[in-house]
Amino acid sequence: MNYHDYIWDLGGTLLDNYEVSTQAFVACLKKYGLRASHDLVYAKLKESTKVAIDYFAPDEDNFLQDYKAIEEQYLKRPILFEGARDILAKIVSEGSRNFLISHRNQQVLTILDKTEIRPYFTEVVTSESGFARKPSPQSLLYLKDKYQIQKAIVIGDRDIDRQAGQAAGFDTLLVEHEKSLMEIIT
Repeated sequence: MNYHDYIWDLGGTLLDNYEVSTQAFVACLKKYGLRASHDLVYAKLKESTKVAIDYFAPDEDNFLQDYKAIEEQYLKRPILFEGARDILAKIVSEGSRNFLISHRNQQVLTILDKTEIRPYFTEVVTSESGFARKPSPQSLLYLKDKYQIQKAIVIGDRDIDRQAGQAAGFDTLLVEHEKSLMEIIT
């Protein structure tokens, strides 16, 4: 492998969460007496949670809080994409490092524990770390400085991951999951 450091996004990259998040979002819409097609909700969530809320429930002040509570219940059984655990283990076994940057709160740590991949990460940055959200490179620059990262790749599933990685001076890779992560990365 060509890099010493691998900086991962979680949702949509390692964790197959969009389907679960879509189901939770549709359930929350129903709670508010609103309706939307599964596919349109999925597409909007792939852009961002904020985009989806602004599109489907812009006048509902408590929607985000309620959605996150419902989503947390749906995420009690997280599912990794094929090859996720294997590629993380391979990277560590070869003396390289994995980092994770997520917009989620400390719930990320629970997800990592449930999927048994937390030990593969040198550091996990969550929303509670206080950095600006991607596409800001702030969290990446923090890792770059703290760990003296020189040759790294940022791996995500959305353009904001690519933008943040490039702004921090790293190579980037957007995954689509036609292949397993092991095939994509090696």
